[in-house]
Amino acid sequence: MAAALLALSSCQKSEDLRVLYWNIQDGMWADQGNDYVNFVAFVKSVDPDVCVWCEAESRYRTDLHEKMTEREEFYLPYNWDLLARRYGHEYAVLAGKRDGFPQVITAKRPIRLVKRLVGEGDVQVVHGAGLATIPVGGDSLHIVTVHTYPFAYDYGLTDPELQKESKKRGDGDRFREKELRYIVAHTLEERPGAENGLWMMLGDFNAISRADNFHLGRKEDDTAFLTHDYITAETPYLDAVSLKYPGEYQSTTLSKRRIDFVYCTPPLYEKIRDIRVLREGYPKNHRDSIAKPLCRPSDHLPIVVDFRF
Repeated sequence: MAAALLALSSCQKSEDLRVLYWNIQDGMWADQGNDYVNFVAFVKSVDPDVCVWCEAESRYRTDLHEKMTEREEFYLPYNWDLLARRYGHEYAVLAGKRDGFPQVITAKRPIRLVKRLVGEGDVQVVHGAGLATIPVGGDSLHIVTVHTYPFAYDYGLTDPELQKESKKRGDGDRFREKELRYIVAHTLEERPGAENGLWMMLGDFNAISRADNFHLGRKEDDTAFLTHDYITAETPYLDAVSLKYPGEYQSTTLSKRRIDFVYCTPPLYEKIRDIRVLREGYPKNHRDSIAKPLCRPSDHLPIVVDFRF
């Protein structure tokens, strides 16, 4: 009988999981000249089980706003496995990549890359997106990585006058909405019953949310809300930060915008013990005095989510 009770107790033991998300601005440009020593120390201090990095590719030369041109200059994303091991993660996958702003997932436990999304036809996922799964609590955690198109005008426009006209029409907002519709259609909506599973969609959405309009004071019909209006009205995803901090504006960038989001399906949201934006210590950011418009350590702030399964 004692052995049976011990076995039952072991089966019911809870499992904690910490997820760290951060847009690290051009492959953590600010610390590449320092061999990422400060970055690694920061990640170790947070001790996440899973990391999701946006802009996970080296792009600029150390201390300069000057693009790298030779393949051998690009330490990331090609060496994420080596960098991840330095902060205790044995697994790393390139989750989403279409250009020089990919997303990478690293973890202490095995990661299975399900797919990368780049779009098709008249829908392009500009920076790419990805779907991966990680085992947790006897189940699978499905992680959808996102980094949407950043501009106010329509994708592909180069003429300044056409860009101005397109911006007035809100074409960039409509393009981002199309990106998200495509991403959701090719991830969560492909799995019957996924709304009852453990799914999260997180990243740099480059879009503001109507949930923050108590602070932003935008017109109700502003096209800037289209992307998140679609997610909150037409998908099962819940905006975790907004729900955990009602009536509090949680900016995630140096420019005081909230454009980084963590969305969870209801069963996963119920398992959140804590979620917070990290603003002090190493992540506290500022504009670089020489290599403008780059920032140190990033123009975004990290988000930490603690789950209990």
